[in-house]
Amino acid sequence: MRLTSRSISRKITWINLAVSGTALLLAVTAFFAYDQITFRRALVHSLSAQAQIVALNSVSALVFNDPIVATNTLAALESSPNIESAGIFRPNGIRFAEYLRSGGRAPSNIPTPPDPQKGFHEFRSTHLILVQPINFQGQNLGFVYVRSDLTEIDRRLRRYGLIAVMVLILSLLAASFASYVFRESVVTPIVALSQVARAVSQGKNYSVRAAPTKEQDEVGLLVNAFNEMLTQIQARDNELRKAHDELERRVEDRTRELVVANRELEAFSYSVSHDLRGPVDAVNGFAYVLSREYTATLDQRGKELVERIRNSGKRMMQLIDDLLNLSRVTSGVMQHVPVDLSELARNISQDLIRGAPERSVKFVIGNADATEGDPRLLRVLLENLLRNAWKYTSAHPTATIEFGMKNGDTVYFVRDDGVGFDAQSADRLFQPFQRMHSSTQFPGSGVGLATVQRIVRRHGGEVWAESEVEKGATFYFTLGKQADERKNP
Repeated sequence: MRLTSRSISRKITWINLAVSGTALLLAVTAFFAYDQITFRRALVHSLSAQAQIVALNSVSALVFNDPIVATNTLAALESSPNIESAGIFRPNGIRFAEYLRSGGRAPSNIPTPPDPQKGFHEFRSTHLILVQPINFQGQNLGFVYVRSDLTEIDRRLRRYGLIAVMVLILSLLAASFASYVFRESVVTPIVALSQVARAVSQGKNYSVRAAPTKEQDEVGLLVNAFNEMLTQIQARDNELRKAHDELERRVEDRTRELVVANRELEAFSYSVSHDLRGPVDAVNGFAYVLSREYTATLDQRGKELVERIRNSGKRMMQLIDDLLNLSRVTSGVMQHVPVDLSELARNISQDLIRGAPERSVKFVIGNADATEGDPRLLRVLLENLLRNAWKYTSAHPTATIEFGMKNGDTVYFVRDDGVGFDAQSADRLFQPFQRMHSSTQFPGSGVGLATVQRIVRRHGGEVWAESEVEKGATFYFTLGKQADERKNP
């Protein structure tokens, strides 16, 4: 539960009140207990003294059997308003004389002292009974019985209870005032500090400050330190903002320069590739005319040179086409539509089989999850990978080419069982014009995998390869969010 400004003040107030009230109640309880014990002892002591006086003054009355004198002796107890009744009894319990307070009742069930030489007392729910033996010259003449009510104890309890309530109220008022003073001097600055901290945390506004306190105590030091911390944070935040703005400006400038340079480079590459077509076409045409119309006038060496010219021209035209394709891949607006890669792979594999039906190649096309991307670029991607697999398995009499997805992962792959390559050279695999095999073994310009990498990167993914010599190769790639899922599984 979130702690509000009121709750901490209320908690401190209630803690002060609870501590003060508890301490006062414990003190009052202890005082009441002590007062009850001392008052009861004093009452017993007072009644014992009076009973002893009555016992001494009643010896002659008992010896001479004079109940009137004994009654007059008991009448002296009238000065003690708490004594309800009293009596002088023979050892056998026969009443000799008695005293009754006005409106009092005659005593009944008079207890006989267990020890004729010693008196005893007994507190009951509403009264106190005291028995004092009467002895003369070692002979027990009887005993004095005194019954006293406990109304004085009740009055004292009520009086002390009223005093305790008044003291408790005054103490709670004093505690409330102390809590108010404490709250104003300690809690209020802390609450204000927490509000400022919350405002800074939520609004990221480091220009606000907590109000300084008048007292230079620990709370004042805390407020000053907090304000100093905000000042330092504000200064650093301003520096970071300036650095961020400067960095953004530089990034925008560099991005603008890179875009311009990239466009110029693409335009130059396209222009060069396009302009090269004319001379290369002319060379190819002249070589074709020579091979067709002047074959008879050429010796064997001349024929071989013309054939080399034609082959070099073909490779040059293929290289120009690859450069144009690479330029188109890195430019233009991309589409983002659903694409079925498995269907694309099936169509490309059928084209490859129709182009060379004499080859024994088995295509295994799995049902890969559909993705979103540019269908034209994704077709170029799969064509390059599948045609590479087709090309590098041509040295084997039979071959298997697979396309699918890794189990439990969003990674596509193209796998073949062809000649493979040395994994130590994989770092230059996707660089333009870099080849793992000579052009005499497998024709090509070395631009296909560079095109694949650029297409994958334009889709926000990654591409990598695993291979061993004569054990085939596997090319993996991800598209879009799949790259993030692979990096952070």
